Amino acid sequence: MFQLPDSWVWDFWIVKNQDNYHLFFLYASRALHDPERRHHRAGIGHAVSTDLTHWERVTDALVHDDPPSFDHTATWTGSIVQGEDQRWYLFYTGAALTEHGQLRQQIGLATSDDLFHWRKHDSNPLVRADPRWYETLGGPHPWHDEHWRDPWVFKDPGGYGWHMLITARANTGPVDDRGVLGHARSTDLINWTVNPPLTAPGAGFGHLEVPQVEIIDNQPVLIFNCPTHQLAADRTARGEQGGIWAASARSLLGPYDITGATRVTDETLYVGRPIQDPHQNWQFMAFNNTDNDGAFVGSLIDPLPLSWDGETLRIKRALSTTAALD
Repeated sequence: MFQLPDSWVWDFWIVKNQDNYHLFFLYASRALHDPERRHHRAGIGHAVSTDLTHWERVTDALVHDDPPSFDHTATWTGSIVQGEDQRWYLFYTGAALTEHGQLRQQIGLATSDDLFHWRKHDSNPLVRADPRWYETLGGPHPWHDEHWRDPWVFKDPGGYGWHMLITARANTGPVDDRGVLGHARSTDLINWTVNPPLTAPGAGFGHLEVPQVEIIDNQPVLIFNCPTHQLAADRTARGEQGGIWAASARSLLGPYDITGATRVTDETLYVGRPIQDPHQNWQFMAFNNTDNDGAFVGSLIDPLPLSWDGETLRIKRALSTTAALD
């Protein structure tokens, strides 16, 4: 387990370089007392491991900037890729609190030659929500914040540049059912074109948080997250509950079966991340979200084996029990 004695740890992402895994994670001081206050004070920490279990914390990667920067409130979840120039590109969410108390979310970039020393890009923010397709602050029937975060960047399967998947909301449909998978493309990791979403609203989710696509045992899959209180009314009326979700996909770029998505775990765990261990076996990591009393925990679990059971993606806990829920 990865935990800090003085801070909560939650959303995270991992990149491998040679024999080392680099963990980047959101954290905030427990001196805030109320864990709900952590979101406006999040920085991005960094730890290194060779086995995904034993971690050594190193120098932090990023913190928020000064106003009026796009990330003057907090730096949130992202992902890292290595470009053709061998540099590392960290795409992250910049959160900025408006004068009306809403959070505007935009995507920024930091780069590094060694994964340890990061410099924010001069042109930040690089990617903004396009109101032609996406809900933005000031538009009709906005939600409580502008959702445009959690960039997951990967190479085009055909070799034509890069794709970015984004937690976003459509600008049409019932307010509680607008969660979509935002999409942007780039040929150079710097200049991005925002495209229409890759999924449609109306699948039963207020948002598809922290998306990640992988090909696990030759089967493409989209992993996303949505808690119970962000499910659409139709799902909660059927007694459904939130957690970490898996949607089958025809390819890394979809189409994705969001309506038919199944839960991988309940919401005691959150932000599910498939990752291959040093033996190339698929493992599953997440953060400990709530305890038996519903209190926030804020630490990362050790890896758990991940595999398909027919068309259902399952993780195995201790004592050979499964965390997948039918």
